[in-house]
Amino acid sequence: MPCSPEFRLDHAGLMAWLREEDPRELERLWAEADRVRREHVGDAVHLRGLIEVSSHCVRSCLYCGLRAQEEDLDRYRLEADEILACARQAAVLGYSTVVLQGGEDPGLTRAFIAEVVQSIKRQTHLAVTLSLGERDDEDLLAWREAGADRYLLRFETADRALYRRVHPSLPGRLSDRLGQLHRLRAMGYEIGSGLMIGLPGQTWDTLATDLLRFRELDLDMIGVGPFLPSPRTPLGGPGALAFLAPPAVQVPNDGPTTLKAVALSRLLCPDANIPGTTALATLDRAQGRELALLRGANVVMPNVTPPAFRARYEIYPGKACVGETAEACRDGLAERLRALGRSIARGPGGRLSTLRQERTLFASHR
Repeated sequence: MPCSPEFRLDHAGLMAWLREEDPRELERLWAEADRVRREHVGDAVHLRGLIEVSSHCVRSCLYCGLRAQEEDLDRYRLEADEILACARQAAVLGYSTVVLQGGEDPGLTRAFIAEVVQSIKRQTHLAVTLSLGERDDEDLLAWREAGADRYLLRFETADRALYRRVHPSLPGRLSDRLGQLHRLRAMGYEIGSGLMIGLPGQTWDTLATDLLRFRELDLDMIGVGPFLPSPRTPLGGPGALAFLAPPAVQVPNDGPTTLKAVALSRLLCPDANIPGTTALATLDRAQGRELALLRGANVVMPNVTPPAFRARYEIYPGKACVGETAEACRDGLAERLRALGRSIARGPGGRLSTLRQERTLFASHR
């Protein structure tokens, strides 16, 4: 059963829910999001092993600790055998997917990533998700042909003026993430996107519009997390004040607002895969992920990057789980899931409606 009609999901309704403060009303929202999650994607939680493959980046985003202007960083780029070792470990730990995430790094060439994807597919049962920023269509198509299953590209905000202000385009190359998401879908990828809650300049109006964009894009994966800037960046210090919207309309980068966005994302996109993000776990180490899982989320992305590299992938400070081994992270998650009455999912972890469509199409051609 889809969302109850009493939960208005037009722009005005989303605005009202985002600004709702009454605990009794919020309990209704949490319960509805949990019900829709249970009925559409079940109680099993997908664990996707995160491999942070490179901390090099050519972009100049005003909040990210990996931005190109940070010249003092101890940057790295994993070798193919190091990435494959992480993937094999993820398979041993029982994960169904690996996510290759990195800065927008030309050093991760078309041929290199294609070879890595092919090797992961040959050596493991894992699905492969890529999150490598804006790339040429030729790269994306080659990686899809190599076997990549999904691509994550957060559009952060559909407010073009705000986006360009905090995400400067490369010289001679205008950023068009929404366009790239459409092209990725046409290439056969499952597509994922998302946004940050509390980005300076983000208003309640723009946030409601962005949540509706999830439904328009028919996203297979949705990532929603709080805005956590690096203190080394323009938006990580006093300079952020110049970007803020007036207090009455500026969205806060706090846990409650992020959880409202998670719940509303579930109601808008009932069968999407939605993670309890690392950023939310960083903001609330005690129960950030658990609260997300109780309010619509069904995915967690434990880190399988070698510990020697994790601290060097500092997109924001104090990132959760940096000091844990992959085994300790897995065991801790399993225990927390059991406490919630949730199990670990098996299988490739794709969007269920997409899998049903593929099986129906296959059956019709037999």
